[in-house]
Amino acid sequence: MRPAHIALAALVAAVWGVNFVVISIGLDHFPPLLFSALRFLVAALPAVFFVGRPKVAWKWIVGVGLALGVAKFGLLFTGMSLGAPAGLSSLVLQIQAVFTALFAFLALGERPGRTKLLGMGVALAGIAVAAVDETSAHGGASGALTGFALVIAAAVCWGVSNVLTRKAAPPDPLNFMVWVSTVPVLPLLGLSLLLEGPQRDLDALRGLDWTGAGVIVYVAWITTVFGFGAWGWLLRRHPASSVAPFSLLVPVFGMSSAALFLGESVSPLRWCAAALLVGGVALTSVNFRRREQDAAGTVRSEPVLVANERA
Repeated sequence: MRPAHIALAALVAAVWGVNFVVISIGLDHFPPLLFSALRFLVAALPAVFFVGRPKVAWKWIVGVGLALGVAKFGLLFTGMSLGAPAGLSSLVLQIQAVFTALFAFLALGERPGRTKLLGMGVALAGIAVAAVDETSAHGGASGALTGFALVIAAAVCWGVSNVLTRKAAPPDPLNFMVWVSTVPVLPLLGLSLLLEGPQRDLDALRGLDWTGAGVIVYVAWITTVFGFGAWGWLLRRHPASSVAPFSLLVPVFGMSSAALFLGESVSPLRWCAAALLVGGVALTSVNFRRREQDAAGTVRSEPVLVANERA
């Protein structure tokens, strides 16, 4: 990869990592479900008028929109609103790679090899360490632990959406993501009115200020439109094995920015959880593919790190 392309990949990872801090700030201005609905509304409009018609069947757009937009982001935003820290959320959410591998085995028959199984075990150990750290940090407070559990549930839904996206095989990731963004808006608004209440939603909209508007623009246009557009552009020009490792920087930027801007402490136990999770996700994402024999008759294997969908 050219230096400029390496810088772009690192920038996208930074944008996605800092996104968790921005979400935390946004939750001070909006109820979580309304916030998520506004995120997808602004991501879809006006971009949907410029990306062209959908390039995959509507069943995949609707399926991914419900799994990723409604379930994953609804659970993530709600979990963070209940007390799951931004930095920890950016880390724990990476367990989606384990669930993606599991669902790919169940739905697509992709049998995990020994390396992938080892990675899944290491990543799950990281989740266990993170759970211990979160429990000790909050003294077993039910709200924080519930938020932690909802972030894990969000990772499960992300794994489902990854498998659906793999089945859809969209030729244009940006076009696909913009159309997917049109699906969650009404369901999330309906859930917000039902669970968060019309008055709370109205109060949030009436109190909209420049900070609230900037937060929505960041999570919608910067992380979604720019992030997915740049990531898809890189994947069209380089092998996934060259681009995907940069996604492992997301929790690094997430935890660092949360410590810098939100004052979140990073305990030694959390660093241990981070090492286990990132290492486990890296192993889970590696596929060893056989190459043809070379002239000397030696069979070589090439590690390929498969790109995971980001949001």
